[in-house]
Amino acid sequence: MITLRHTFLVLATMAAALLPQGCSLVDENLSDCETDYMINYELRLVTNMTTELKTQLETELSTEVDVSSAAALKSYLSNIFTDFAHDVDLSFYDVVEDSVRLHHEAHIMDANQSSYTLYIPVHRYMHTAVANVVENDIVTLQEDEYCHTGVLHQEVADTIATHKTGLFTARLPMDVLEGIDQTFDVSLYMANCATGIVIDTVGSHVRDIKVHMTGFATDFNICDSTYRFKYTPIIKADKLELSTSGGMCFASVNYPSRDTRPTKSIFETTDPFISENAANSLWQIRVYATLPNGTVTETKLGVTKPLRAGQLKVIKVKALDNGAVHPDDPDVAVSVEIDWQAGQEHEIEL
Repeated sequence: MITLRHTFLVLATMAAALLPQGCSLVDENLSDCETDYMINYELRLVTNMTTELKTQLETELSTEVDVSSAAALKSYLSNIFTDFAHDVDLSFYDVVEDSVRLHHEAHIMDANQSSYTLYIPVHRYMHTAVANVVENDIVTLQEDEYCHTGVLHQEVADTIATHKTGLFTARLPMDVLEGIDQTFDVSLYMANCATGIVIDTVGSHVRDIKVHMTGFATDFNICDSTYRFKYTPIIKADKLELSTSGGMCFASVNYPSRDTRPTKSIFETTDPFISENAANSLWQIRVYATLPNGTVTETKLGVTKPLRAGQLKVIKVKALDNGAVHPDDPDVAVSVEIDWQAGQEHEIEL
């Protein structure tokens, strides 16, 4: 699969200024070592959304549901996979001892490029930048007084909503020298990703469907660009409005999955039906279909390929008479529980 890349650079252009005599990196008091810096920010966006939609939906327009789902997904994700930053948070940390923050600014940007004047001393810094956190609702910036503890922390709960914004971060060592014009290039990369499921319900007679996602990270370490997997949250996918009948579409915005299989399976192995490759799944879509008699069928779709930051993965399935859903992709594992009751699930050691 070819990944479509939209590349934008964050240009930090430093304007020359006269420094007070004796100001240097070894000065204990840096209060007199301030100069002006004009910083122009643009987001660098790496996403496969357009390619994914084209290969999985637009080239397989066998039903009106495919066309309607593609349009709904594009609309839903337009504020996620975007080159537009609402807010930016800029931190400049010391590079010795406890890496305390020496300078901090937050701005409402509302653009893909903007200019700021920073008053910052000559010093060696580790710079981090975070965009689009303010309106995310589910993720907040925490513990950022020190460089190595700053984290994009996801709300802790058994079941959470999807992220409301595409999150972008950057990190760069900055050696601000005395009396020298300097330019720093900073690239902001997407820290979360998205999933979608298109369900063909024709002939299934299902009364209602709910979709949950699981198997994703819980937090993002900004300085070293790594993810934490503290527990396994369940993410409630959003149901999208379609312009046609005969199908449903759900979507979720979340952190990435692991790149390798964890020590515990996210699959229940005592289900009446389970695919052979279920134990190799890295993340999972859980579909709960309510039948006309009120019973619920649970289908767990296990994806064996990792979901990485900046990616969108769309899975198409067909709903059956018993409420189970069958994926088009043979690499997606399937586990079905007929007459499912809440509280039946458990994880096991592999």
